[in-house]
Amino acid sequence: MNEQDPKGRVLVLTGNGKGKSSSAFGMVLRASGWGYGVCVIQFIKGKWRTGEERAAVRLGNVEWHAMGDGFTWDTNNPEQDQATSREIWRVCREKMGSGQYRLVVFDEINVAMSYGWLSGDEVARAIREEKPEATHVILTGRGPVPPEVIAVADTVTTMEEVKHAFRSGGRAVKGIEF
Repeated sequence: MNEQDPKGRVLVLTGNGKGKSSSAFGMVLRASGWGYGVCVIQFIKGKWRTGEERAAVRLGNVEWHAMGDGFTWDTNNPEQDQATSREIWRVCREKMGSGQYRLVVFDEINVAMSYGWLSGDEVARAIREEKPEATHVILTGRGPVPPEVIAVADTVTTMEEVKHAFRSGGRAVKGIEF
């Protein structure tokens, strides 16, 4: 195993099943454990602090930005959602291109692309042209994921829902969903 592989990977985690962000946060923990600088930028999660954020910031080498206005399906202001997404994307590009982080997570960016607030072409182009060679980038969120983003990715995983507690009236559980 070549633990110092200089080429950073691009991973896309999508689908209608649970586990996209959770999988990314597992890689955040793994990268942090190796002493790498990590940055998480969240497109949808609002100002409330999740268990993942509470734990990650205690690690000391993880920077966390929950920049969203909350769940997009709860909003009545798509213009504001697009403006917020554009600002978050600006921060994503800044953090990714800085060379300070070995891993950068764009949590729920796929949702911003699926709503048309960001184009797949601009996201793929920024990854191709602005990502330092050794930086890993993870993009999460339900799709569809634009073909340009799939083309620039090294790994694309679709999470498929087989059964979910929410379907039988279950609610989000502290420590499991947040």
